[in-house]
Amino acid sequence: MDLERIARSIEDIPLKNGRRIVAIVGPPASGKSTLAADLAQKVDNARVLPMDGFHRDNSDLRAHGLLERKGAPETFDVLGLEGTVKEVRDAQTLHFPTFDRAHDCTVPNGGQIRESDETILVEGNYLLLNIAPWDRLIDFWDFSIMLDVAPKELERRLVDRWLAHGHTEEAALARARSNDLPNALFMRENSVAADLVISQR
Repeated sequence: MDLERIARSIEDIPLKNGRRIVAIVGPPASGKSTLAADLAQKVDNARVLPMDGFHRDNSDLRAHGLLERKGAPETFDVLGLEGTVKEVRDAQTLHFPTFDRAHDCTVPNGGQIRESDETILVEGNYLLLNIAPWDRLIDFWDFSIMLDVAPKELERRLVDRWLAHGHTEEAALARARSNDLPNALFMRENSVAADLVISQR
């Protein structure tokens, strides 16, 4: 993966109302956050906006019987994400929520887009879904990148992630196979084509 070349390709995209918005998409543990952070260092005046800040609260998920499905499309506030991305195009400065993984909760106004930020790197699993209401996001992206990871490698990374969170190997494998991998398959089968695919197979 040539980060310099990708960064230059992004900077060549014309600004619209002073901004360009790039979607970085992939399954959980595919490296979206790392790629977004690396590109933010390479692209002038860039800011990362993670989709994880739009997780629905655990209490809300529990009340709707969705806590065990956390990370699936229906466990995100997609309308809140849509409103924020629209505001990115229209407003010079704004705050957005972030996600505290250690405490498994969102942080309201945890991130900020400044007037000088020209490239907004939105990273998340479902930014290219062709299913309502997610499909309303697609028109916002000036450029999109998809990370494509082989299933076995993805499973290994997911298990390592859950092990790092204190799960036993059996529990980590169960979490990966019961929720994360089905979400990855759903994303892969229901997303429109990205402008750039980075294969890790």
